[in-house]
Amino acid sequence: MHDPQILRAIAHPVRNRILAELDARGSLRAADVARELDLPANQASFHLRQLAKYGLIEEDPDAARDKRDRVWRTVNPEGFSVEMSEVEQQPGGKAASRVFRRTKRDWGHLVVDAVLSDEPRKGRWSSLTDTAVLLTRAEAQQLSEEIEEVLSRWGNRAVPDDQEERMTYLYWAAILPYPAVDEG
Repeated sequence: MHDPQILRAIAHPVRNRILAELDARGSLRAADVARELDLPANQASFHLRQLAKYGLIEEDPDAARDKRDRVWRTVNPEGFSVEMSEVEQQPGGKAASRVFRRTKRDWGHLVVDAVLSDEPRKGRWSSLTDTAVLLTRAEAQQLSEEIEEVLSRWGNRAVPDDQEERMTYLYWAAILPYPAVDEG
């Protein structure tokens, strides 16, 4: 993916969360998205239409109750990758890249703050792992692929109908050469 407009579309926090919910839960209606994200239904519909406009989601007619029922699914359940160098070469790409990077940086701060918060999390479980591992570039790539396989297996499993409350959990990780202290 290297279209700056698509990058701007997914940089929006609500749209990013909608994509995450569709990945975790499968096909959803605007009402489902509104309930899960605590948004007005018209706002959820707007963001779903924007994601569809940029080809990130599509209607799922097999999940619809009838022809008027609009149910949405991700176009690519395996996700997509962003080639920032390609995006930045497109007209408007550098600006879109700045917006995307700033949004992701802010999101990272929010995620870490949420994990480290002293506030009770209503019975929710959270963990922060900070591990250094000595690897070659190829080994780092292999480790990343193995973690993605585990996450894919968990994401694609048949969810039991056991009436237990489930919520969408975020697994957030980065693998990179250890940054210098002054790079922050």
